[in-house]
Amino acid sequence: MSALLSVAGLRKSYGDRVVLDDVSLSIEKHDVICLIGASGSGKSTLLRCLNLLEDIDDGVITFEGREISDPRVDARAVRSRLGMVFQAYNLFPHLSVLDNCTLAPRKVHGVRRADAEARARELLEKFGLADHAGKHPDRLSGGQQQRAALVRALCTSPTLLLLDEITAALDPELVGEVLEIVRAEAEAGMTMVIATHEMAFARDVATSVCFLDRGRILEQGPPSEIFSAPREERTREFLRRVLPGSGE
Repeated sequence: MSALLSVAGLRKSYGDRVVLDDVSLSIEKHDVICLIGASGSGKSTLLRCLNLLEDIDDGVITFEGREISDPRVDARAVRSRLGMVFQAYNLFPHLSVLDNCTLAPRKVHGVRRADAEARARELLEKFGLADHAGKHPDRLSGGQQQRAALVRALCTSPTLLLLDEITAALDPELVGEVLEIVRAEAEAGMTMVIATHEMAFARDVATSVCFLDRGRILEQGPPSEIFSAPREERTREFLRRVLPGSGE
């Protein structure tokens, strides 16, 4: 059976600066891939390339058996099968939480308003936001906004969920409530690629961890291997810095 999504020889640069260099990755259904590495290592750019928000310079991206890196591909149609949550929430400020969550199902997927709202309210209830459905984003805390952004992504029933440092802008006490949602989705079988600085979380939920360094996947393997017995000295150095006692 072919991978849900595969990347082969991906290269991306901005001018003379190479951001992704010969990246290859395979994602099976129900995988939870955690991308770790220092800021600037290429994690966010890789996610943006997977979601066709960035043009690539070289390589091939295949999704559900179809090459989606072909410039002739309808990027909007591909994105309709993907969910992406950004660090900065990116909720529409002029819309209520409920309207944020139902916009894509109605406008992109053609779901009836009543059905879209029923699905959104079900998820808002599940994630503790039922009482905030009618509020605008600026009335919510950062943690509530990020939970709403997750609900918005899940309302389209995505085949693959991309999460880009979704806790980086949150106060420490709000991180846990957002990660619990992601953990629940992982346990329910959602396929995800997660760029994260939360090492303990990555160790707990990932089926595979990719360590990126200077735009390359330097090392990839199960969490037990990456966090307990990394092969590369650069991986060990990174883990010693962010997780004292690891990588020895």
